[in-house]
Amino acid sequence: MAQHCPECGFANDEGANYCQRCGAFLAHSDPPPGTTTATYKLGETGELEEVKLDDVAERGPALVIRAGGGRAGESFSLGAGRVTIGRRPVSDIFLDDVTVSRDHAILVRRGQDFFLDDCGSLNGTYVNRRRIE
Repeated sequence: MAQHCPECGFANDEGANYCQRCGAFLAHSDPPPGTTTATYKLGETGELEEVKLDDVAERGPALVIRAGGGRAGESFSLGAGRVTIGRRPVSDIFLDDVTVSRDHAILVRRGQDFFLDDCGSLNGTYVNRRRIE
């Protein structure tokens, strides 16, 4: 039976420790009682609804919060300029994970917007389960 990645949904081989698509750690424990999961095929979820950015955008300080691993919940403030992300200990956001490159990605602030650039990482950089270029 395939093991689905909690980050990108990819169906990995049974017994895999890391996702073959995004590199996320695959937990081998049963889900907590009362937890349900569902898999949908394209077309089963209905049409996408257009959302205006002004309706969902928030102003104020930007923050990145670590979602997985042993340091889940750790947060990083994003100031002006650039923020380096990677496995190099001097990175602004240090990710101690073998699937992360030493110089993995850079977050750059331009005005009120942030741009994420992949630095040629081996496994790629993902935003909302989509690989960026």
